[in-house]
Amino acid sequence: MSIFTSHTVESAPEEAKSILEGAQKQLGFLPNLYANLAEAPQALKGYMQLSELMENSSFSDEEQQVIFLTASVENGCEFCVAAHSVIAKKMVGVAEDIVNAIRDRDDTDSDKINALIRFTQRVIQDRGWVDEQAVKTFIDSGFTKQQVLEVVLGVAMKTISNYTNHITGTQTNKEFEAEAWSNKA
Repeated sequence: MSIFTSHTVESAPEEAKSILEGAQKQLGFLPNLYANLAEAPQALKGYMQLSELMENSSFSDEEQQVIFLTASVENGCEFCVAAHSVIAKKMVGVAEDIVNAIRDRDDTDSDKINALIRFTQRVIQDRGWVDEQAVKTFIDSGFTKQQVLEVVLGVAMKTISNYTNHITGTQTNKEFEAEAWSNKA
């Protein structure tokens, strides 16, 4: 049992209410991550701003989901793996075999997607101390220097959500349960 409150729009601190209302209206439900982040409105705002920045990055929607799902698997975040599996498959149209490969820590049939997965893993595993050869390999796979840093942005975003979920014990919403994942980190 968590000592944290999973807020509703009504119970949330005033600064978080409009964000929760917007998410609930847009999605049709309130993701438990947002409900827990609402305890610290600035953390919720920061997460939402990073999300918007990633949406405007040079990565395609599919590539963004690859980064988010890879980071969530690397960080062992059950909630985010389930959520991004649903988002990737049902909202973005990422092929199921790609989602399953990331979840199972396997290769996909795409060398470029594999390069994105491996580089995201390296950023997390090496805590940002990625060697120059790994950066060059990523760029040689069809990515840019800009995208090297945008992977860092995506990892930062997922670090906020993954760590929040770990600390607060975020429960997986029923809307994501079909993609439930056991922490394999």
